[in-house]
Amino acid sequence: MTGQIRLDDHLQRYSETAPHALAVAAAVDAIAAGSLEIADLTSTGQLADASGLTTGRNSDGDLQRDLDVQADAILRRCLGKLPIAALASEEMREPQIVDREGRICVAMDPLDGSSNIDINMTVGTIFSILPAPDDLALAFHQRGSAQLAAGFITYGPQTSLVLTLGDGVDIFTHDRKSGCFRLARGNVQIPESCEEFAINGSNRRHWDPPVRAFIDECLAGVEGPANHDFNMRWIGSLVAEAYRILTRGGVFLYPSDARPGYGDGRLRLTYEAHPMAFIVEQAGGSASTGRERILDLAARDLHQRVPLIMGSSNEVRRVEELHCDPLLVASVSAPLFARRGFFRL
Repeated sequence: MTGQIRLDDHLQRYSETAPHALAVAAAVDAIAAGSLEIADLTSTGQLADASGLTTGRNSDGDLQRDLDVQADAILRRCLGKLPIAALASEEMREPQIVDREGRICVAMDPLDGSSNIDINMTVGTIFSILPAPDDLALAFHQRGSAQLAAGFITYGPQTSLVLTLGDGVDIFTHDRKSGCFRLARGNVQIPESCEEFAINGSNRRHWDPPVRAFIDECLAGVEGPANHDFNMRWIGSLVAEAYRILTRGGVFLYPSDARPGYGDGRLRLTYEAHPMAFIVEQAGGSASTGRERILDLAARDLHQRVPLIMGSSNEVRRVEELHCDPLLVASVSAPLFARRGFFRL
């Protein structure tokens, strides 16, 4: 049956299940259509020079590339045809009220990992769909558990759409011959345990002791408490890391650390961590800050940052356990004399 199910048929069946479902299905369909335009942009030779150019900084201070702006414009145009109550984007300073009669709100990262374009690495689009509250000023201050749907698209060797409508996770791949998305993997499940971890190891000296302790356990392999060997992966593209976890398991860590500007993590809660956490949990995995479940959090502001540890539940749970270890916690406030402090041999 896999390969025969088309995305539009899948969305049609879903649209009949609940009052909000028709609006959600229409939004996913619009994002999927926009993603094909973005896929063309990311793969077109004529943009090879322009796509990596920076055009300044976005509303949150990150470098903004020409392709970020183009991807944002494409998705806004596609979604602009729909009765959406409110729209938020990484490239927008504030959310936009679109239609006060709309049933849903959409938050998105139009082009995640755009700095990887010039090295021909996978980038993508991330989106989150929420119910429209009575007070639209609160549209993007809801808990992650309120999400109706979430997904991301990867632009790589294949253009793939990972989607949850709140009842499991499915992966659709664009069929270039027919021009439609077809089901490639249904009801994706992340193994409870894994043999791969992903983290930027160059920042080890900046990590809090619980994160350092977890990575030390992974590196100890069969001789450590995990009792098995791990492989390390680091792509530096959130969509690519998530896709790998969904297809073969693993754990991804982008923790907070001691560097200026990284004390609250680096990924955005509303349009990066929330949708990824929803997808991962729907696939049987876990997503946490190390101390709290991501989906229990509500953003204070649109571009709020947060640590993200996600993937196989046993490994995420172990990171949380280490964050509760009194000796490791003490070493943060009293590093000189704690177990992992200055005098450790």
